[in-house]
Amino acid sequence: MSAVDGLVREYTARLMDSGNLASLVAGLIALLLVLNRTSWLPLRNIVTIAHEGGHAVVALLSGRKLNGIRLHSDTSGLTVSTGKSHGPGMVCTLLAGYPAVSLLGLGGAWLVNADLARQMLWGGVALLVAVLLAVRNAFGVVSVLVTGGALFLVSWFATPAWQALCGALLCWFLLIGGLRPITELSRKRARRRAGDSDADQLARLTRIPGGAWLFGWFLIGIAALVVGGYWLLLMPQV
Repeated sequence: MSAVDGLVREYTARLMDSGNLASLVAGLIALLLVLNRTSWLPLRNIVTIAHEGGHAVVALLSGRKLNGIRLHSDTSGLTVSTGKSHGPGMVCTLLAGYPAVSLLGLGGAWLVNADLARQMLWGGVALLVAVLLAVRNAFGVVSVLVTGGALFLVSWFATPAWQALCGALLCWFLLIGGLRPITELSRKRARRRAGDSDADQLARLTRIPGGAWLFGWFLIGIAALVVGGYWLLLMPQV
């Protein structure tokens, strides 16, 4: 018990010494933004962009032809690619969407922890430019431009301290927000209102139940949140 107490005291001291109570506050703000319906509805578009971007990247890496991405005002999205309707490429493409959000948050948290918040923001802008080239509808274009524009303004005009805090807030939002769509999909599937979801398509392709895919995505999201949250809480002093 004393060893556990020692670890807790050491971690608490590191947290206080690093000055990252600000990061903790950013995490609490991100949690509120995700849980509050009014803020979640518009901000969910950020999660959708990351989700569909994950589909698109893996589709290309698996040898499929990317036909385009559509982002809709109800925060849903669709990535269309051409290739075999079965096999590893299709499975990996369907698998990639939900974990992509959490893994982007995890990668961003690592960069913020390494005092590379500005590079993280630039990387986000670069990824959004790549997504923009694949978007095929007006709302999607506006959504990506607004998100990319916000990241660019912070990376170009904000002080390093504000870049770190905004980067931390974005990472927290992706890490926490990446979990909510999984729980939403679980409820829809329970009401039999998501027959064409990624999980159900994977179930038809692999004969592994859709619930198992949801559980796996949730575990990945939780692991990313734990590790990414640890990095963010110990990021360089702001």
